[in-house]
Amino acid sequence: MPRRLLQLYAGLLLYGLSMALQVRATLGLGPWDVFHDGVADHTGLSFGTVVILTSVAVLLMWIPLRQKPGLGTVSNVFLVGAAADLGLWLFPEGGPLWVRLIMLGSGVALNAVASAAYLGARLGPGARDGLMTGFVSKTGFSVGRVRTALELSVLAVGLLLGGSAGLGTVLYALSIGPLLQLMLPTFTTRPAHPAAATA
Repeated sequence: MPRRLLQLYAGLLLYGLSMALQVRATLGLGPWDVFHDGVADHTGLSFGTVVILTSVAVLLMWIPLRQKPGLGTVSNVFLVGAAADLGLWLFPEGGPLWVRLIMLGSGVALNAVASAAYLGARLGPGARDGLMTGFVSKTGFSVGRVRTALELSVLAVGLLLGGSAGLGTVLYALSIGPLLQLMLPTFTTRPAHPAAATA
């Protein structure tokens, strides 16, 4: 258990820091944040309020998928945001394009490592990752296929709503699923199907 807790919290910390890197790269928001931005523009709600309400809505979608929240689910709500704020304080604003491209690539890659680490600890996924693992369990499709389908779906809706997108959005949407599928077996604390990461 100590190893799983360490892996969980290291993964959540890294997740927030990787988000900050992508924000500082200023080359496009991740698909979910494109969606949040679009909804905020149409409703007048703050970006943060939309993120919270979206999380609640996604958690409700867990019910038919028979997903159960865990320590990781609750911790995700608090630690990821705090880590992202820390990263935004630590990392400088953009810069030359080549620096921003490195920040973007590093942010996406580290986000995949972070996701694999905290999911592999099997202490409960975040709302959006729980939706992914629930679909993996129900459909039998691979993690990479399901994650990519979800990312592209919310991106499409976000774009229709006028959310901010760019090169980083495309890179994240197309690469995060395959990267996560590649890394998850390394971080899973005992041999298990990827969907068992919710246990």
